[in-house]
Amino acid sequence: MRKRIGIALVSLCAFLIAPVCANRALAQAQSAEKPVLYTYVSEWAVPRAMWGEYLKNEAEDDDMLKKAVSDGTLVSFGSYTVLNHQEGNPTHGTWFSSGSMANILKFLEGLRATPGATSAPLAAAKHWDYILQSRNYASHSGTFTNAYLRVGNWRAKAGSSDPDGKILKATMVALCEKLLADGALHGYQIDQEVVHSADPGTIFVALITNGPEGIDKFNTVLDEVEKSNPAGWAGFSPTIDPAGHRDMLARVSTMTHK
Repeated sequence: MRKRIGIALVSLCAFLIAPVCANRALAQAQSAEKPVLYTYVSEWAVPRAMWGEYLKNEAEDDDMLKKAVSDGTLVSFGSYTVLNHQEGNPTHGTWFSSGSMANILKFLEGLRATPGATSAPLAAAKHWDYILQSRNYASHSGTFTNAYLRVGNWRAKAGSSDPDGKILKATMVALCEKLLADGALHGYQIDQEVVHSADPGTIFVALITNGPEGIDKFNTVLDEVEKSNPAGWAGFSPTIDPAGHRDMLARVSTMTHK
């Protein structure tokens, strides 16, 4: 899971630094770390003529994913179609998460043994895999079919430092918790790679919104922040390199969280 928040999100984080949210941010920064959550993301650039066949195979994989969540192998999964598609970049993707790498790899072996793993759309597609870990995440339990996935990634700025992730917790994490509590999000994760295909220190901020209205809620809060506290994000912005920023917005066909 990666991309699509933009430098605007940095401004949005400023809202959490404002005095009205100071107590909440402090409590978040002082809270105990969550257990590590591992996430496998698989993305495909499928030829347009094969999208229908790909989605049919995806539905069959979703049945396996639901069973894996039910039996405890996985804690969540989702499938999506990229909306801001660029030539040569992914058109579709799937993620699944677990509390252990062993369960991630166990499920992956089973998935790759299915007949659909050698289907024509996958054989014709370009492909990318990411293996991520997070200690900053939360989600509502249930199955949702109205979500949008908005992901942004940033490289760490050279020479910057955020000891114990305090700045991240006081800004990004507190922001995501607020949006989750308000019902604008079904879930969120702030990830780094376990197996690096991007620069070490790169962070991936994934928001799973509650329908298109969740996108509007995000934008509304963003507008308020830009007017009320345009300089408040200064504590976070020095830790990231905006030149390395990339975005992605996708429609989530289905997601389930235990």
